[in-house]
Amino acid sequence: MDSTTDKGKVCVRILLVDDEAAILRFLKTVLDSEEFCVYKAENGRLAIAAAAAVRPDLILLDLGLPDMDGIEVIKRIREWSNVPIIVLSVREREEDKVTALDAGADDYLTKPFGVGELLARIRAALRHALQQAPAPVYKIDDLEVDLIRRRVTLAGVEIQLTPTEYDLLRLLVTNAGKVLTHRQILRQIWGAGYIEQPHVLRVNISNLRHKIEKDSSRPRYIVTEMGVGYRLKADFPENVGTKANG
Repeated sequence: MDSTTDKGKVCVRILLVDDEAAILRFLKTVLDSEEFCVYKAENGRLAIAAAAAVRPDLILLDLGLPDMDGIEVIKRIREWSNVPIIVLSVREREEDKVTALDAGADDYLTKPFGVGELLARIRAALRHALQQAPAPVYKIDDLEVDLIRRRVTLAGVEIQLTPTEYDLLRLLVTNAGKVLTHRQILRQIWGAGYIEQPHVLRVNISNLRHKIEKDSSRPRYIVTEMGVGYRLKADFPENVGTKANG
């Protein structure tokens, strides 16, 4: 797996999964020209790990991988993520397409394909994913999160978040007012392999609070529900200030 982006840059991230170097180079060139942030994986195992670590906005997946079938990759990712998955495959039988779509793929494009069609399918999948979210802009007090532009501001000043911090904040935003358990958040952001590692979540919540809270020890936005999880405030009564405890 590798990335073409600088650490901390927030952009539309696409994970390419294919074992053919020539295909990866071609797709990377196409997506780079559209200013996507490109990540790569050459087999199913790396693809699943990258999906959890990178948290891509979309996955382009070949089915004929060296270590496992792409259908299994789709099923494994669908256990914890709703990321749009577009299959790119030489398999052109209707049965193969139905199997992939039933497993959880969002779209299926047969190789060879035109660049224009591929980009149109990507745009459509990203639009559909965005429509599943609630309001595109979350604003409370001085904090504003623009889900379309992937931009976070505090009192009008843009806040630089790492990709993981942004995904964590986006998850809280799209569930504003609801309590998310530690296990729910760990599964959604890092994958099933991390649900018994709450320290990973505590560290990232702490880092996020230091960036968006005026006083991270008395958070006004990300509230700790003791022993349960976290909640992003959906409204702002007077004199809010819950002591942080992890």
